[in-house]
Amino acid sequence: MKKPKLPKDFMRKCKAIQAKRPKTVIEHILKKGYITTEELKELYGYNHPPRAARDVREQGIPLETFKVNSSSGRKIAAYKFGDPTKTRDLHGRTALTKNLKKQLIDKLGSKCSIYMDNFPETELQIDHRIPYEVAGEPSGQEEIDDYMLISPSANRAKSWSCEHCTNWTTLKRKSICSSCYWAFPENYQHVAMRQIRRLDLSWQGEETECYDKLQKEAHEARQDMPSFVKMILDRSIKK
Repeated sequence: MKKPKLPKDFMRKCKAIQAKRPKTVIEHILKKGYITTEELKELYGYNHPPRAARDVREQGIPLETFKVNSSSGRKIAAYKFGDPTKTRDLHGRTALTKNLKKQLIDKLGSKCSIYMDNFPETELQIDHRIPYEVAGEPSGQEEIDDYMLISPSANRAKSWSCEHCTNWTTLKRKSICSSCYWAFPENYQHVAMRQIRRLDLSWQGEETECYDKLQKEAHEARQDMPSFVKMILDRSIKK
């Protein structure tokens, strides 16, 4: 693919980005013209390529998704720069990130807002409650309530669900996101516009003994764990 000639101002904004993951994606596209999901996984170890592309978009750099052939001949996604005139000016955002994370930890604790488990501070990631692709960057100074701290696995799950939601791809209504589980798991009406209720549970430390017993009983009952736990809860509620 022939690399397009990019405006100097667009190049300046690309090179000003210092966050590791978006910087890696941008530098690869600047050299090669595009980057594939295969390259993101195999060259850079990013097991969730859409999240890496989203990081670039959240820095204000437009990306387009298209299809190419992988090394095995199958169709895979690839990313290239979008219309340079649609670049968003996010000057100052990166400098606020560490301070914003500290404020979130002070308020919420070193905890994933989705799974509600404690994580080391270094593993938690700042995420827009309402996706940047829907609401854009919050106007004015960053407000702590516009963001949440989530674990890497929760971030991947949220990214996949949001990116397959009609509100993300078409509608772009902030009000829909505001009532979604992925924005406010403590008070929601839907999950990516589907009538679903979620309860993410984990067992830690000595609690894992309880999980192991449940797993054994589920296996003996020839049920998967979610169905088995639902059955137990349903029986308890009916009693």
